[in-house]
Amino acid sequence: MRILIAEDDAIIADGLSRSLRKGGYAVDCAADGPAAETALQTVAYDLLILDLGLPRLSGLEVLKRLRARGAKTPVLILTALDGTCHRVKGLDLGADDYMVKPFDLAELEARVRALTRRSAGTTPTIRCGPLSYDQIGRTASLQGQPLELSAREIGLLEILLSRMGRLVSKDQLVDQLCGWGEEVSHNAIEVYIHRLRKKLECGGVRIATVRGLGYCLERPVDDH
Repeated sequence: MRILIAEDDAIIADGLSRSLRKGGYAVDCAADGPAAETALQTVAYDLLILDLGLPRLSGLEVLKRLRARGAKTPVLILTALDGTCHRVKGLDLGADDYMVKPFDLAELEARVRALTRRSAGTTPTIRCGPLSYDQIGRTASLQGQPLELSAREIGLLEILLSRMGRLVSKDQLVDQLCGWGEEVSHNAIEVYIHRLRKKLECGGVRIATVRGLGYCLERPVDDH
């Protein structure tokens, strides 16, 4: 999943992006309103974390323009403005959630999980045969036993599960896994897929390779 952080405080933006990337998200950052506006018009994001006090174009204006275009991107407002009027205005303009600085990082991560899950319109748990994935805790189990997965493997699994039975190209995987400035080669994708495949195959869950095109998490034959 890909997240845009629109935040002019470099320390907050860096800390947030590091934490979310460790969780397996692809993260981009915009330091002012026009940069956020451009990013939102060129990339399909799963979530926008938006500071209201952005320079050059306010966060409220970014939100207003986003909703005017008909975009359904979930928006979590993150701001030092704690007045009720700011909260009400942000929610009225189409924000999905609101947090005030200073904030608890664990709570923010929980809200991110809830918003991205809600936007996907899915149930908390996705199943693929004996594989079960909890979207709230971002944990997986195979045949009832917990799977130990790295952040990259979790990100890959989420993408493949969301497109179960369909082909996903290496370019699509790179785009979904990586934020701006991150370098992940096709060879690295092959390594991550190999590691994930080894952990799933013992339970009969198969990631098929379509040579030269990409990968497909096969849908169970009894899944209608």
